[in-house]
Amino acid sequence: MTNQTESQSAYARAGVDIDAGHRAVDLMKDAVARTHTPAVLGGIGGFGGLFSLSGLQDMADPVLVASTDGVGTKTKVAVRTGRFGGLGHDIVNHCVNDILVQGARPLIFLDYVAMGRLSPERVAEVVTGAAQACEALGVALLGGETAEMPGVYVEGELDIVGTIVGAVDRPALIDGQRIQEGDSVIALPSAGLHTNGYSLARMALDDLDWAEARDDLNGERLEDLLTVPHRAYLSAYDAVQGAGAEVRGMAHITGGGLVHNPPRVFPGGIGMRVDTASWTVPPLFELIVERSGTPREEAFEALNMGVGFLFIVPAAQQEQALTALRAVGEQPWVLGQMEAGRGVRFG
Repeated sequence: MTNQTESQSAYARAGVDIDAGHRAVDLMKDAVARTHTPAVLGGIGGFGGLFSLSGLQDMADPVLVASTDGVGTKTKVAVRTGRFGGLGHDIVNHCVNDILVQGARPLIFLDYVAMGRLSPERVAEVVTGAAQACEALGVALLGGETAEMPGVYVEGELDIVGTIVGAVDRPALIDGQRIQEGDSVIALPSAGLHTNGYSLARMALDDLDWAEARDDLNGERLEDLLTVPHRAYLSAYDAVQGAGAEVRGMAHITGGGLVHNPPRVFPGGIGMRVDTASWTVPPLFELIVERSGTPREEAFEALNMGVGFLFIVPAAQQEQALTALRAVGEQPWVLGQMEAGRGVRFG
């Protein structure tokens, strides 16, 4: 009689289950298919995704804008809490915000999920979450890759990467060059850590009971706060544009925080003054800073501190932009002002 080990394929004995990959596709395919518009040519299973650019005919000079990113060690939080669907929302929304900074509208998204030993259910949960985020934003989840890599990834852990491609008409490209001294900086809140700062957060919070309702978190639990998905700011941008306000620059506050992200769009000779009294840093960030012993100035580099996205508009259009944002349910505030100089100054 042939035993089970002998009947396995050589690849299975090496730790790779091909059938698990097929099961993962079966579990996620309906959610992915719902993101497909008539611009998507063909279905799931081809070697490459096909997307028609005929919808860009209204652009005088269409420019493709692409970005790739990951969710960092938030994957370890997902493993600890058993919550994986939010990671799909995280990676889509993070990537969408990155190209939004240049005024690009997202068109297609591709995902990569890797594990040491493939769990079809976990992969499907992640990709279904990504598909839901794509569907909400009108983005086609055009393709992806599921990799089983024993010996590379630790058993039970996973890695997630996403790639977004969008388009903007070259005359509408936002590169920050129109930013001037005196312009207003309008901030929108983050939903939490988003996808950055989790190594610091885990170091600070690892020994706490994440299921406990904590007084210092206004009665909330760490397992809930640490798994809140990254926000997308596309509708907020549409609101400001629709109100006729000139968006001269934008910044997505990710790794590097308020210190290093905004200057990426500043023209020469222009800096930003941040009024630290203009908002209350959420309790989760204060807890991380306190327990990790992180100096305040370093915290503004490692964490978003409750600030998710920035719009830079002419001072004369500040109220116009604030009103438009509030009308779509946002809670904006004036974070500061552009000034002569360089970098970011906190005051």
